[in-house]
Amino acid sequence: MNNPTIRLATTNDASAISKIYAPYCIDSPATFELQPPSGIEIAERIAKVLTKFPYLVAEIDGEIVAYAYSSQHKERAAYRFSADVSVYVRRDNIGKGRGKLLYGVLFPLLEAQGFHNALAGITLPNAGSVALHTQYGFKEVGLYKNIGYKLGKWYDVIWMQKVLCEHQDEPAEPQKIAKILKMDKFAYLTTK
Repeated sequence: MNNPTIRLATTNDASAISKIYAPYCIDSPATFELQPPSGIEIAERIAKVLTKFPYLVAEIDGEIVAYAYSSQHKERAAYRFSADVSVYVRRDNIGKGRGKLLYGVLFPLLEAQGFHNALAGITLPNAGSVALHTQYGFKEVGLYKNIGYKLGKWYDVIWMQKVLCEHQDEPAEPQKIAKILKMDKFAYLTTK
């Protein structure tokens, strides 16, 4: 099996992404969505994310095996330097380093954009996700107790934070992903 290629997602990837995500909606507490979104809804989400943030896929022989993206942490303006991150791996690819590969590209993009913090909300228990985030320098910053009810059970969510770059007194505004992708070191992400 070949190593995955990491590239920017397009709305054409929505069907493959929805197939990866659907089992997490149906029989896992990893997401608090109860019904899998349609391919059309996933395409709309990809388009919305890409107006400002990275949305990446890991592809092997033309087949998407994992994806990762970021989004605004909260809508209030003062949060604009902080981004939430998520990664999902096709179940037959879990434990093969796909999430690690995606995060290895995602975090430098976010830093280049001017984001200072990356945050991840992880439903517990999820030792694999906690370990992945810890490996990338995330630290626990909070715990929501019994915050989500799914599959007949209440779940806690741990919040973890990674500092992407030094906090400045007068930070420059974060750039949209389209501007960052014009940099030579990230040009490879837009070729398909």
